[in-house]
Amino acid sequence: MSPGPSTALLTDQYELTMLSAALRDGTADTPCTFEVFARSLPPGRRYGVLAGLGRLAHLLPGFRFGEPELEVVSRFLDDTTVQWLSEYRFGGDIDGYPEGELYFPGSPVLSVRGTFAECVVLETLVLSVFNHDSAIASAAARMVGAAAGRTMIEMGSRRTHEDAAVAASRAAYIAGFDSTSNLEAVRRWGIPGAGTSAHAFTLLHTGPGGPDEAAAFRSQIEALGVSTTLLVDTYDITAGVRTAIEVAGPELGGVRIDSGDVGVLARQVRDQLDELGAPGTRIVVSGDLDEYAIAALRAEPVDVYGVGTSVVVGSGAPTAGMVYKLVEVDGIPVEKRSAHKTTRGGSKSAVRVARPTGTFVEELVFPAGADPDDAVAAAGHDAADVLVRTLPVPLVRGGDAVAPPESLDAVRARVAAGRIGLPWEGLTLSHGDPAVPVRFVSPPTSGGHS
Repeated sequence: MSPGPSTALLTDQYELTMLSAALRDGTADTPCTFEVFARSLPPGRRYGVLAGLGRLAHLLPGFRFGEPELEVVSRFLDDTTVQWLSEYRFGGDIDGYPEGELYFPGSPVLSVRGTFAECVVLETLVLSVFNHDSAIASAAARMVGAAAGRTMIEMGSRRTHEDAAVAASRAAYIAGFDSTSNLEAVRRWGIPGAGTSAHAFTLLHTGPGGPDEAAAFRSQIEALGVSTTLLVDTYDITAGVRTAIEVAGPELGGVRIDSGDVGVLARQVRDQLDELGAPGTRIVVSGDLDEYAIAALRAEPVDVYGVGTSVVVGSGAPTAGMVYKLVEVDGIPVEKRSAHKTTRGGSKSAVRVARPTGTFVEELVFPAGADPDDAVAAAGHDAADVLVRTLPVPLVRGGDAVAPPESLDAVRARVAAGRIGLPWEGLTLSHGDPAVPVRFVSPPTSGGHS
């Protein structure tokens, strides 16, 4: 992939001051391994969804320092470091969980290997992508589960930063949302677009004689066709539904409710539509929905959910809490021992163990290079009684991507399959332990670090 605009300054200054010190003391070229993981899940969450790998694949080639970037860093860096950055290109290796894979506390979702210098400068970019996108995807997956197969539209662009909105649309889509209102996400990622009108369009059709809701509906239908969705709660919902069917006829695609007690209103509107001979007209609801509100509406005659603010802010958990930690230096495991922020040293791999039915039992993390079968045996499992899947896959070798980024459809399928594999309690919205425990094992034959 050819580099796009430079992403080199999407970083923290201390990444480059560490680089400067390492170049000065001779440790910059030391072979190292950094790992990305989450120490915990946000309160109330039972699983996380890894998202952002496809975006990182687009951003990594652009992590190069041209003249504009060098001009900025030269304000605080010495000439030797500036010269090193002018020639920088990541040339190491990266392994990681495939995008859309579920993760749990301690899952080593990404492993970055190379010299200290070339790896450390990537920390902020990697974390900013993974923390944002995984938070959105994790929240969106819970909403999709609560919707129980009903259509989901992401419409949160106006509630977040303009660039974050595009990333949020992508993350929500891979978690199972069906479409987005954000046109840049449509263009950049090929996500299906959705959207019809807002209250402003209905209010626009007001003249000396007062509001003319019928004129607004008629105009929208003439422009978009009878399959469109009409917003019926600008004035009186009952009157709005009646006017919508009078104007569009019984083949109207849908009506949208954006305010009030949507559960009660959805029942009333469904009864009214059926009485008006429009049983096929769908009911779309929006307005401050989150996974709990969606779950509460499960028994109501709602066909489509439009979710805005809650999805783009991770439904109260706007970051996944992932960290990027040095775990190995020149083959020697290293670990942080600070209270409540300890790390486990050594490069690692992982497998997920499932029952023959496909339900996940646990995730086993073990020293990289060890035989996965030995890890499974060390954990006390009989290989004949369980299904075992290795999680990390090669992503980058020698600085080059091993394969093109996966299609969003493939990632969506992985998220869906992962949720099917969760124990039933992992799909609930109640508080509790992570749905799948992560256990660290050291096979006797590995000589690994536990």
